[in-house]
Amino acid sequence: MHRRSLHALIAAVSSVGLLSAACSSSVKVVPFEGADSNPDCLALTERWPSTAGGQQARVTAADSEMVQAWGDPAIIGRCGAPPPGPTTDQCLDIDGVDWVATELDDGVRFTTYGRNPAIEVLVPDDYQPEALVMPAFADVARAMPRTGGECS
Repeated sequence: MHRRSLHALIAAVSSVGLLSAACSSSVKVVPFEGADSNPDCLALTERWPSTAGGQQARVTAADSEMVQAWGDPAIIGRCGAPPPGPTTDQCLDIDGVDWVATELDDGVRFTTYGRNPAIEVLVPDDYQPEALVMPAFADVARAMPRTGGECS
């Protein structure tokens, strides 16, 4: 399986505005298309954790509460990801929530499995083990409607 670099993923999508470090300490994070009008994503804005992996929330340059960032390098959380279909990527139950873990060269992309809309969390390798970061997102993930899929 071809693994992509988290930094390469960030750089590739920065050109379309997903994420880039601004000159200030804020992080530019763009929500998934349609997330700002998705009632399930709108309902989670009070559920984003204040810390993730022991890292404090950071200021983002996004004009949306559907995205959040923590620490430096930034852990990124976004609501409204397309739900993953069948995959050979690892599927983990972390704190009662199923996540598809896609290994990148320098981090892991976690996407909720069996929930729509999905939550995506990008965790740089600086935060090891990643499983210590992910319980912070359990309440957010549980707020998303279940679709019946689960890790097997």
